[in-house]
This record gives sequence, C-alpha cells and structure tokens, in this order.
Amino acid sequence: MSNLIVHGGTPLRGRVTPSANKNAVLPVLCATLLTRAPLRLVGVPDITDVRKILEIFRTLGSEVRWDHASATLELHHQATHFDAATHRLPEEMRSSIMLVPPLLARFGVARLEDNVKGCTLGVREIDPHVEVFRSFGGQVERAEGSLLVRRVGMLTPVHHWLDYASVTTTENFVLCAVAAQGTSTLTNAASEPHVQEFCRFMQMLGAQIEGVGTSRLTVHGGGDLGGGEFRFAEDFHEITTFLALGAITGGDVVVKNSAPENFPLIDRTFAKFGVRVEHRDGWSRAFVDGPLTVQTPFTPNVLTKVEAAPWPYFPVDLLPIFIALGVRAQGNAMFWNKVYDGALGWTGELSKFGAHVYQSDPHRIVTFGGGPLAPAVVESPYIIRVAIALFMVAASIPGRSEIRNATPIRRAHPHFVENLRSLGARVEWTAEE
Repeated sequence: MSNLIVHGGTPLRGRVTPSANKNAVLPVLCATLLTRAPLRLVGVPDITDVRKILEIFRTLGSEVRWDHASATLELHHQATHFDAATHRLPEEMRSSIMLVPPLLARFGVARLEDNVKGCTLGVREIDPHVEVFRSFGGQVERAEGSLLVRRVGMLTPVHHWLDYASVTTTENFVLCAVAAQGTSTLTNAASEPHVQEFCRFMQMLGAQIEGVGTSRLTVHGGGDLGGGEFRFAEDFHEITTFLALGAITGGDVVVKNSAPENFPLIDRTFAKFGVRVEHRDGWSRAFVDGPLTVQTPFTPNVLTKVEAAPWPYFPVDLLPIFIALGVRAQGNAMFWNKVYDGALGWTGELSKFGAHVYQSDPHRIVTFGGGPLAPAVVESPYIIRVAIALFMVAASIPGRSEIRNATPIRRAHPHFVENLRSLGARVEWTAEE
C-alpha cells in the first residue's frame, strides 16, 4: 500500500489535461476481443486496471503494443486463444466480468473468479450479470473457486428489463447482444457518459445500437465487426476533481473539457457551495468569490442537499468530492447516496481533521461545515474518490497531513501527483512501512 503526504494550505493554480475515464476504457478493452481486426486506441491511461487487462491479453496470445508516452495502444486479437482449464480472469477488479461475453462469443466458455470485486462500496452482486448471460443462452455453473459460463450453440437475442440501471450490466448486455444473431432490447439501461462512450466505440466497430444516452437500448447483432482508431474523451470525474481542488484551496485551476454538455447538473451542484463554473473554448474553470459557502435553499427549513443516483442524477462516484467541499464550506448540507449501502462509512475519518459530520443512516450524512480544521493522519478505504476527497480536505489545511492507503487513486488517475505538483501542490507518495 502507498500513502500520500501533503503539505496543505497552498492555493492550486494552473492548467491540467485529464486522462480518459477508467470506466470507459476498461469496457472498451474488453470489447476489443470481439473483433479480429487491428485496433488503435488513443488516450489509454497508464493505470493498474489497464495493465491487468493487457496482461490477460498477452497471456491469451494477443498482440499488444502500448506507447506510454503518447498513451496509444495497438491491439490485434487475431491469434488469441482461451483455455478455461488454465486461464482465469482476475478477481481484483470488477471490470473483469466484462470479459465474459467476448470470451463466450469467441470460444464458447469463460472462467471467472467466484468473488470479483472492485472498490469497497458495499455488497455488489453479480446476479444481474448472471441473468444477462443466461437470458442469451449461457449456462452458468459453479466450479471450485470460480464460475464457469458456457454456451451451447449461438447466443440468442432477448428483450431484457434490468432491476436497476447498472453500468457494467448494461455494457455486458450490449456485448452479448452484439454477438447474438438478431435484435435485442434493454430497458432501464444505464446512460452515464462512459456508457455512451463505450457504445460509440461499439458503433465504430460496426455494431448497430439505437438509443445511446437513453434508458432503452436496441442492438441489432450478428454482424461482422471491424477495426479502426478510437480516441477517448477526458474523464468527467477527473475534470470535476481538479475543478474542486482549485475551489477548495482557493486557487484557480483550468481543466481541459471537450464535453461540457455533461456538466449542467454538476455545475449547479458546485453552485450550492458558492462555486461558479465556466466552460469556454474546450476548457473549464471554477471561480469562488470569498470563502466557500453553502447556499440557502429557497424553501425554508430544509437543508441544501446533494442526491446521487444513476445518471442523469448527480454521479454517485463524485459524492465524496462534494462532501469534502461541504466540510470546508460555511453552512450545513445533506448528502444522499442512493446507490451503495457501504459508501459513507469513511466519513468518520473526517473528524480527525476536526470536521463535524453526522451519519444519519447508511445512505445519508450531514456536514456542519466552516469550523476550524487541523492537519491529520487519516485512513482511506479502498474507494478511489474517497482517497481523493480526504486529500482535498488535507490540501486545504496548512500543515502536514497523511492519507494512508491511498493506492486506489492509481486505479483511475495516472500522474495524479505529477499533475498536482504542476499546480503548486506539495505532495508525494510514500510506501507504507
């Protein structure tokens, strides 16, 4: 594990070009197994989960050429082979479950570790994925320490309605539907920007997908998929993170952003804490006039609140970033995580800085912000944006703080510390003894 040491109190200033969205890159990488044509992906971030998937590809015999300097990845799966007796998908990252459909389509079988997991966000079941695999004709059975998914004959098209708008289940449905002969539809599909980006990649390969960006997808499967070049957009999570870092430190950070159309609700949420966001000429900038202040609602006797749920709600992955703003802002605010039941337990660590945070139930907390804070040593759970939120608070406080177990940041944000230093932050990684 690695820790982050930060000497806070310095306003961050400068320009940042964010990396691509991990949650777009990983499903795209999994989808590349569906085609035997050469592919060129531009903007692939050097993060741990990408390295793990590429190592799987090499093990399976795929051609992998990755130019780290230009973030360009060339893939060719023409000679790829899979043996369920020896090849297993890693359990350390939840995205490995999206390798199942392409393996099922190409080789008729996939082996998945029995307990795939990602960030510690509470119980994250795989039943919705199993339902999708079975609906297309896959046979799912338990083996020793793993799950085996097999198909007999070709995958068959289906009409499916999800229990909830799950991102990875939606992507798994599309992957199966593209390989099935005929038309499939999905109702209650996830529509996050990274799901839309994944669908655009599939369309670039030649897949026929209708309803991208809506809750109902129609996929006309069975056609041949080709290759080509695909360029990833900037991660809206990372854009928001650097804007928030500028605001919480009283600085001036400008972030490259080629898709400001994703930001109206995020901008309005910033405004609840006295932060104004401007988008101009492909760049975004956050402004704060005076100290951060929670804006009073028009309706009397209610708290300002941030409700996070599947898109087009406020993105749940960004909730910790705004909890950090709530801790620093004058006034009180409620934060409501409507997705994960174990994602707010970390807020007790904020008390080590002197923050006043009350957890009313597993899904809701209230911040009583604006009080004096002091540097601290805090422990991060294995949640990417929580480690960053703790860092944000530390960066806003003069003095030395330490974010222990901050390793999850490396799963999504390459060159995070280097970018921070370019903005004037005094920060460094240190190994845990």
